[in-house]
Amino acid sequence: MKPPVAACLGLTIFLIGLNLSAMGADSSATAARAPIYDEKADGSQQIAVALEAAKKENKRVLLQFGANWCIWCHRLHNLCQTNSDISAKLRDAYIVVLIDVNKGHNKEVDIRYDNPTRFGLPALVVLDADGKALVTEDSGKLEEGDHHDPKKVLAFLNEWTGKKP
Repeated sequence: MKPPVAACLGLTIFLIGLNLSAMGADSSATAARAPIYDEKADGSQQIAVALEAAKKENKRVLLQFGANWCIWCHRLHNLCQTNSDISAKLRDAYIVVLIDVNKGHNKEVDIRYDNPTRFGLPALVVLDADGKALVTEDSGKLEEGDHHDPKKVLAFLNEWTGKKP
């Protein structure tokens, strides 16, 4: 005897949801998340504008390579906005540039900075005010369980500010 179609469909939907959960995706959160990356922006132009500001303000440039579908990109972005120590450090010492790399977008920028996306997303690169890459960071090293560890993120930012903490 075959199981009812509705039961099979319900089981299939349950398994898909379970699989998405295991991958770190939350279907309701995914639909509700506002985009943080400009999918039409030219990464080279974004960086040029940031470098001008960095020179004027004596700051470093922090490139965050990612995509709007990336839950870890959203988690890091949210931490940077909501943690007062991290957001203060970013305001004080960095010009932040969110580089969209969805579906090969800005591939030439990724290549120019030695393919930081090879580590996965988000990938971080710190530039000095002249545009020289100082460090590429696998953001996975800044994680703790299901989130980015604020202490690790702040320590990374402090290390590369070019200023004494």
